Amino acid sequence: MTNILTFFQLSTHSTYDLLRHLADSWGLLVMSLVFAGLCLWPFRPGAGAMSRDAALSIFEDDGDDA
Repeated sequence: MTNILTFFQLSTHSTYDLLRHLADSWGLLVMSLVFAGLCLWPFRPGAGAMSRDAALSIFEDDGDDA
């Protein structure tokens, strides 16, 4: 039972090392993939019509003449 308890009681130094290692390896990979996905998102098929509608929406008349 004490072996299980000591396994889960990590010191701050080992916790920091574990999180630092994950951020340096897998975190960097995940952030790079998310960045690449967000950069390529506007170029997906079918996005042209939505982008055009969004770009031209500021020229539409709302009919709110104050």
